[in-house]
Amino acid sequence: MAAYLYLNAFLYLLFAVWITLSPWSVARNIGFEALSASGRSEFLVVYGGMELGLAAFFALTAFHAEYRRLGLLFGLCLYAPIVLYRVVTVVRYGPVSTTTLSVAALELVLLVWGVVLWTRSMN
Repeated sequence: MAAYLYLNAFLYLLFAVWITLSPWSVARNIGFEALSASGRSEFLVVYGGMELGLAAFFALTAFHAEYRRLGLLFGLCLYAPIVLYRVVTVVRYGPVSTTTLSVAALELVLLVWGVVLWTRSMN
């Protein structure tokens, strides 16, 4: 379970750094073609700042054994709706970029892995 949480922490940290260092390139890669100054601010805050916060949360829950189930439950609560929305939007608005599909595949893997870990922890 700790490996799952540390991986989440690493991925969110990686995404936060990528977005912080190259926000407009990331925005274009995921389909945000034109952003106003407010949109740029919001994109950087939500995608960079929130992902950095998620990285910190997952790292803390991985590091402290007593919080690992909470971290796993949070991951499930995060990825289940993300994957659901992702499937609906890809079907409805597709075709989508390779970057979007790559992120979708990663989200699905993290959801399935989280479900497996949760199921095992119930026994």
